[in-house]
Amino acid sequence: MIDFRVSFGLKKRMELGADQRKALEGIMDWQKKRESNYLTLGGYAGTGKTTLMGYFRKKLKKKTKVAFCSFTGKATRVLKSKLEETGAIFPNDSVSTIHGLIYSPIENEKEEIIGWKRREEVGADLIIVDEASMVDGEIWSDLQSYGIPILAVGDHGQLPPINGSFNLMERPDLKLEEIHRQAKENPIIKLSILARERGVIPAIDFGNGVRKLRKDSGETQEIVEEELGKYNRETLVLCGYNSTRVKLNKVIRNRLGLESEEPVAGDRVICLRNNWTEEIYNGMLGTVVKIKKKNDDWYEAEIETDWQQKSYRGLISVEQFNQQGGLNFTDKRWKITKGDLFDFGYALTVHKAQGSQAKKVILFEEKFGRDNEEAWRRWLYTAVTRAEKELIIIG
Repeated sequence: MIDFRVSFGLKKRMELGADQRKALEGIMDWQKKRESNYLTLGGYAGTGKTTLMGYFRKKLKKKTKVAFCSFTGKATRVLKSKLEETGAIFPNDSVSTIHGLIYSPIENEKEEIIGWKRREEVGADLIIVDEASMVDGEIWSDLQSYGIPILAVGDHGQLPPINGSFNLMERPDLKLEEIHRQAKENPIIKLSILARERGVIPAIDFGNGVRKLRKDSGETQEIVEEELGKYNRETLVLCGYNSTRVKLNKVIRNRLGLESEEPVAGDRVICLRNNWTEEIYNGMLGTVVKIKKKNDDWYEAEIETDWQQKSYRGLISVEQFNQQGGLNFTDKRWKITKGDLFDFGYALTVHKAQGSQAKKVILFEEKFGRDNEEAWRRWLYTAVTRAEKELIIIG
């Protein structure tokens, strides 16, 4: 019989909720029988996914080698901190990005990294993937290639990955849907429930820096201008349309005194295409450290990325900045292999913001006419759950 209480260091013993207990039983049963080489666990915001991962790890033998991993560097650091707080990491365990776990660097004679290749083996008995809703088909195939059991944990209420149609969390084997009592008091969690269940958030003040403003209110325009003028790295400005994103990027840069339409040192930027060799990913945010024009087509840039410890250095497309959509390379395919694609990253579409979170989120509700109700609720839920402390919705 499973004891659903556990002691976290000097903290008092805590008990799992009913759905957590049910999920843990399912995970333990899978671990014992291994009828499938992987198991998916979906959990909404506030349901205690990380807590359950810690409980599960404590039920395994200490000598078991568990490789915890997540898509982004930031998510990996958060995961490691939470696991350490609960004493759920043992000496043989590792915590890393997915990329760091399964890919190794290729170096030249000067010991410079010139590329990456998939590792021949991963020294682990079990892989636990956090934020698995972000994992695309290519990465999932590489993870499975090692034949190591995988527990994939993610939020099944979010939008699917940016790339392709693959969605690991579309129908998870196990689900956590019961919001913890403490989390229910968090206004952001309250709004996430409204978004997920109803797709409608009323225009009221929810307290603690969380509120929704009416778009047609005269006061709203003043508040929006003031808030955009206070933009910093701890802020995410989100919207639905690329045309709105371009306009907002221009407004915010203007408020910050950046009048040039070209990127400069200090600009916030977002990566728009994966480049495994350079360790940059679609949706990754960063800050320009250095930038200069090489020619009419390319900038030479150094970008400090939010998701990784190393900086990006390379060629980035001049033409991509302030584009309302992706570049059309039909008649110039030679360009696509020469460099990378970045754009201003002050304002993002919600689809591009899936791997990011910030202390403050300013969200412009924009409902796509082609969206069905489920797609809209996922969009709104994903947007709301990007906020850590403050959330302002304009709609």
